[in-house]
Amino acid sequence: MTRAHPWMANSGEEGAADMLAALGLDGVETLFQQIPADHLTQRPFDLPPQLASEAALSRHLDDVLSKNATTRDNLCFLGTGAWPHYVPSICDEVANRYEWQTSVFGSPTSDHGRNQAWFEFCSQIGALVGCEFVGLPVYSWGCATGHAVRMASRLTGRRKVLVPAVMDPERRMVLRTYCEPPEMPRSIEIVEVKVGADGCLDRDDLAAKMGEDVAALYVETPTYHGVIEPDPGALCRIATDAGAEAIVGVDPLSLGVLEAPGRYGATIVTGPTQPLGVHMYAGGGVGGFIASADDERYAREYNTLNISIAETVKEGEFGFGLTLFHQSSYGMRDEGKDWTGNSTYLWALAAATYMSAMGPVGFAEIGRLIVARSRHAAEMLDTLPGCSVDLNRHCFKEFVLRFDAADVGEVNAGLRKRGIFGGKDITGEPGVDGPAMLLCVTEIHTEDDIARLADALKECLS
Repeated sequence: MTRAHPWMANSGEEGAADMLAALGLDGVETLFQQIPADHLTQRPFDLPPQLASEAALSRHLDDVLSKNATTRDNLCFLGTGAWPHYVPSICDEVANRYEWQTSVFGSPTSDHGRNQAWFEFCSQIGALVGCEFVGLPVYSWGCATGHAVRMASRLTGRRKVLVPAVMDPERRMVLRTYCEPPEMPRSIEIVEVKVGADGCLDRDDLAAKMGEDVAALYVETPTYHGVIEPDPGALCRIATDAGAEAIVGVDPLSLGVLEAPGRYGATIVTGPTQPLGVHMYAGGGVGGFIASADDERYAREYNTLNISIAETVKEGEFGFGLTLFHQSSYGMRDEGKDWTGNSTYLWALAAATYMSAMGPVGFAEIGRLIVARSRHAAEMLDTLPGCSVDLNRHCFKEFVLRFDAADVGEVNAGLRKRGIFGGKDITGEPGVDGPAMLLCVTEIHTEDDIARLADALKECLS
């Protein structure tokens, strides 16, 4: 029977036969002779019947994806790693241009203005965080932090890092992977520093644990719970006075209202790129940046690809290209500073577009707006029976909502029935007493959205 849009010819029997003939082989099994027999599956896979055509596959995928509940159709207050921010249409327009889509990202031979765009991204991040040297982004904020800690260990020759006891579990897990098990020769010990009732790092505990064996202090502001550290510069000084690196993790959108880490003493800065014009993509749009002083000591320890600018033979013209390429895993493979990859480089173009469109005034406006709306939400939810928010904490974007006795899983289930994605259930996590959720309020949330959340919570708790 004739089918609409059958599979492409190369996946049919004739195409396979032609390829085998060109290789001088009788069957495809010959290609896999080097695989030991005990590595091969001895039973048939229990798979559904093969779809007959591309048209059938497209319909099948649409049916599967239609089962998802999306942020397009639901009000979302869930953050913790992928946050609901507005993405200007210009970001999608630029990132989807064919000049970028057809480039082999990571290859030095495929520059169609890409290197200049990457240079702009690095320059903008540098201006934002108060640093002069920025590498191309890595896979996530957690990966950026892991690489930064390993950079610090190589710089200092020490193998211990101090981190907050209250930290995003996913980010902490990634960092632990980068620090390696204690049996490994390059293992880095992770030591927790207490976090006080105010949600900030305990200065006394930090001072007691800081020593000549510490490679770095890693601190975040805003913290995992959204709390703004009142004097992060003092934390950095405790680290640098002991000869350790001061690594600060920061939400880039907060820098419209908070001081840049590089200006108060951070020696290495990390953070996420997703808030800068990248859709949440079910967690697939994340990325992380690393920044430092433009000092050769630091530059030589980056694992990332780095972009440089130079004059050309034509007066007034500049060229852009990769630099320090050899020290990356592309250049040295397993002997590189650390492994790197190119999956987030396209997002760097979206982020550069976003930062160009926003400018300093735009960052200040969105920062103030997020602070105001998240504070408004915290104050409103604090009035609900059975709920409380510590209003003494100064927060940015995220805050902890505590419940007297409710089951957070049941509350979130009730919210979903009402078309709302509630906050992350953080019950039982460090720094949390009793049932609680971490809520995220950004510039996309209106007063009506916040009132709708309050009304829905009241219904779920009644």
